[in-house]
Amino acid sequence: MVSVRKSLLQLLFAGSFMKRWNDKHRGMELVEVDKQAHKMMVAWMLYELNGTHLAEPERLALGLEIVEGGLFEYLYRLIITDIKPPVFYKIKAKPEHYQKLTAWVLEQLEPRVRELGEDFWSRLTAYVAVPESDAPARRILDAAHLYASGWEYSLIKRDNPWDDELLEIESSFTDGLARFSDLHGVKELAAGLFEGQKTPLGHFGRLLGQLRFQTRWSQTPRIPETSVLGHMFLVAAYAYFFSLAVDACPARRLNNFFAGLVHDMPELLTRDIISPVKQSVVQLGGMIKEYEREELERRVFSVLKRGGYAGLADRLAYLLGIEVGSEFYESVRDEAGRARRVSPVELGGACNLDSFDPKDGELLKVCDSLAAFIEAYTALRNGITSDQLQQAVWRLRNKYSGTTLFNRVHIGALLADFD
Repeated sequence: MVSVRKSLLQLLFAGSFMKRWNDKHRGMELVEVDKQAHKMMVAWMLYELNGTHLAEPERLALGLEIVEGGLFEYLYRLIITDIKPPVFYKIKAKPEHYQKLTAWVLEQLEPRVRELGEDFWSRLTAYVAVPESDAPARRILDAAHLYASGWEYSLIKRDNPWDDELLEIESSFTDGLARFSDLHGVKELAAGLFEGQKTPLGHFGRLLGQLRFQTRWSQTPRIPETSVLGHMFLVAAYAYFFSLAVDACPARRLNNFFAGLVHDMPELLTRDIISPVKQSVVQLGGMIKEYEREELERRVFSVLKRGGYAGLADRLAYLLGIEVGSEFYESVRDEAGRARRVSPVELGGACNLDSFDPKDGELLKVCDSLAAFIEAYTALRNGITSDQLQQAVWRLRNKYSGTTLFNRVHIGALLADFD
């Protein structure tokens, strides 16, 4: 029986506190959860581009390995926290040291993670037992990690002209990405990042990174502050774990993670407009949706299509629920490959098959709300008194007090654990 508990949700949120590059001068705080979001978005791109030649079962298996590998690496990173990358790489180079560190990490993770089921725990322990591998999923994750870290480096480079480590750091990213140049898309991403070339994938990768500049709850002081980028990763992780809990098929689990990972991407074009504002003016929500779609077409979809990446644009549109009207509607593919809306009952029953390419809507919305709840709850626990935060916690508790996902996950009971 798979169970999702308060302790796991809070552990995942802890990446919002973890500072990155904290030995360098930074124009803005860089935190772990934002980097993980950017990394997994790039991993999604590389997966879509490099998995097209595979038969469907193998393609899905690769996708799940990438998603779970990314989650395993994040959970591991949350425990080792302040170990700088160069030190960690030295530990990895000595098997006996790495094994000792990993045993301790698993001890810390077990009380929070093992309730996701023995199968998940076994996959996690097997993954972290081997620090490096040439498996396709690992290579995609490693390339995505280098790109996302390199993107952060590009932000701080000009602020540290005196730092004698900069050349070595930059070389580690450029040389590292060169090792993965056989992966479709890596050369374009690297050229867009380090060589200033205007490539379609480079453009898209930079756009995604810019979501870390957008602060959520921008008119409400909070500790910690969270970005739209980091929020999307939390929603994706929560969606994956709830998908395990409701026994979603592999394609549905994969779609739910990636849909969570991109669900707020249109806010890059409109900014984070809070729900009370959207709901206060009649038809404002519809107007915003229309504007988002126009801008998505102009700045994202058309750029990818003109650059030869129509498949990537189509997949992104499906994850965003463009054809069915919202990312929060349940959807499947019909025999002609068109997206169509279905009910939650249909999705959890007859449509819970890989052949339907199913994607949740209500589950994704619940995860979106849970992430907002934890942001508000944590700020209140950290001593920030705000009517907005208190109202958000109260409203979400009441809204979901009786909500159960597919008769398996009681959201009200989960929120009740947050005293």
